[in-house]
Amino acid sequence: MSRVFVVTSGKGGVGKTTTSAALATGLALKGFKTVVIDFDVGLRNLDLVMGCERRVVFDFVNVIQGEATLNQALIQDKHVANGQLYILAASQTKDKEALKKEGVARVISDLKAMEFDFIICDSPAGIEQGALMAMYFADEAVVVTNPEVSSVRDSDRILGILSSKSQRAESGEEPIREHLLITRYDPARVETGQMISVDDVFDVLKVPVVGVIPESTDVIVASNTGNSVILNPESRAGMAYADTVERLLGTTVPMRFTSVERKQGILGRLFSKKRG
Repeated sequence: MSRVFVVTSGKGGVGKTTTSAALATGLALKGFKTVVIDFDVGLRNLDLVMGCERRVVFDFVNVIQGEATLNQALIQDKHVANGQLYILAASQTKDKEALKKEGVARVISDLKAMEFDFIICDSPAGIEQGALMAMYFADEAVVVTNPEVSSVRDSDRILGILSSKSQRAESGEEPIREHLLITRYDPARVETGQMISVDDVFDVLKVPVVGVIPESTDVIVASNTGNSVILNPESRAGMAYADTVERLLGTTVPMRFTSVERKQGILGRLFSKKRG
């Protein structure tokens, strides 16, 4: 059975698209047939982050409006060798109002019929039409937040919408399963009071933390080169995203990169060598 995820947040610039690309790539690397859909109509960038911008011929809105089939619009990712990852790009020219509920429902239904294991909906920021449509059909939500007050407050607003304005809420089904992902985390700045800690974020939002992604320049490099950061095995951010994928699949994985790594002094290194 297909699992529909929305990657969402109230605030822009927190790393939703980076997260959507990383989670979709990580799931595909695990052998799951995965599609990631860009709901940010008019401002698409998922195709850039995933390095397929030159291969976009038909887009999400073309499919909704019957101008193209899913087979025509889906782009197979070239970075995942097993062929299990596909991208459905957003339109750059249409208005967000083109995302009609009936049309989005039909696309999601058709993707399920194509036996995708995971359908990842990359939501735009805020609570406009694109974001509401990305959230509406979700079974599970990854709410992305930075460890700062304004981002956490906006995430709280999104959690309210997930619990009240989704298809599951309207039909009286089990609520959307919520996961919290904290991005751009720097434990050294937490220690100096410049950032909110993981525990403080949890205390405010009361949503299980599925991952903590450390601040890393690798994310910018990956985005600029069209390679998801999860493909970089030496990147701390990439490793943290890989851990997050494992947790979403039900595996218990220790949380890394949440505390300051203390550098051992000269005396410490000398005594450790003697003990060895």
